[in-house]
Amino acid sequence: MRRGATAIQADISDLGSLDRLFETVQNEEGGLDILVANAGVVELSSIRDASEDHFDKMFDINVKGTYFTVQGALPTMRDGGSIILLSTCMTSKGTPGYSVYNATKAAVRSLARSAAAELLANKIRVNTLSPGPIDTPIIESQVTTPEEAAAYRTNSAANVPLGRLGRPEELASAALFLASDESSFSTGTDLVVDGGLTQL
Repeated sequence: MRRGATAIQADISDLGSLDRLFETVQNEEGGLDILVANAGVVELSSIRDASEDHFDKMFDINVKGTYFTVQGALPTMRDGGSIILLSTCMTSKGTPGYSVYNATKAAVRSLARSAAAELLANKIRVNTLSPGPIDTPIIESQVTTPEEAAAYRTNSAANVPLGRLGRPEELASAALFLASDESSFSTGTDLVVDGGLTQL
């Protein structure tokens, strides 16, 4: 984290926590220019085995949490700002075990379109960033052993046309593009960073 940055802990599944977050931002910074809604959770389950708790947890965090993060940010958001919502490239592919996760991220993609339309008058741009397989610790959360994590990385990389997993800094660079004036003519769009996975 850069010098001068402030870390504020918040829970996007708790609306009171979000209120306190944006109140702090308003008081300390005077407003918000960029929002990246990156919090989310992924848990695997087949459609046959998915429980109501699994479904509710995923939608509460990935959809409800994202929705109210955007809503909570708007009173502090300056005109001309940029909102970036994290979706996934897998919303365009059928992926076993990811039915609930993919549904939540498709909802986020739809939210971005509607928010972009609603916020045109304020010149606030809203876009989604849809990563493919990125080499992060979230991989470990989907398996139970280090060997399974290694196999997951190998198998995922083999499916990517560029032959490897993405790096977190590559995703960060894409987010920086959407946050900056370099993308000033883009709103309601989806930037896919997946090594060609969904197109090739």
